[in-house]
Amino acid sequence: MSLKDERREYRYGRLNRAGLLESPFAQFDIWMQQAQTAGLSDATAMVLATVDAAGQPRQRTVLLKGISQQGLTFFTNLESTKARDMATNARVSVLFPWLALDRQVSVMGTVTAVPVADAQAYFSSRPRDSQLAAWTSAQSQPIASRAVLDAEFEATSARFSGQEIPMPEFWGGFYIAPIAWEFWQGGENRLHDRFRYSQGTKDAWNIERLSP
Repeated sequence: MSLKDERREYRYGRLNRAGLLESPFAQFDIWMQQAQTAGLSDATAMVLATVDAAGQPRQRTVLLKGISQQGLTFFTNLESTKARDMATNARVSVLFPWLALDRQVSVMGTVTAVPVADAQAYFSSRPRDSQLAAWTSAQSQPIASRAVLDAEFEATSARFSGQEIPMPEFWGGFYIAPIAWEFWQGGENRLHDRFRYSQGTKDAWNIERLSP
């Protein structure tokens, strides 16, 4: 199969400096609302990139569960590969690939742990089966078969039958405190519009157009 001729033109829209808000958080909020209104599947999905102790980058998709001036929030198993990577190197990036709108948003920053009480509050709001799955999966560890995983899920369900499911000690959340954002809008003839927000003074961001 040849891929060299796979291409399309980007004609959804244009992005200019006058149309950008001064805060990347506010600009992101608008784009997120537009992605959700457009019916994009998994608009809150973001590709998280981490780097391990040997300098090897890794990527995986996680779900954005909140955004505030503290940063972007997501939750995970604290014994997972991503958590181990972040314990070694707190610098990460995430990418929101809203390709149906010819848009991408990338965020670079550093991670800090979400307070346990906040993680507990979110865990308690999750569907019961998702809570059970958090206990079931030794995330990132080898497993003999799907049947083993399914059996462990059933055993975990029986273990917590008729009671509330507590948050595992090995489960929690992270904030990504942004140091830079990039908003990308696909353009005709590969002349895309790219704008980068980088930290300036305490309450202001520098905004500059980047060549595509």
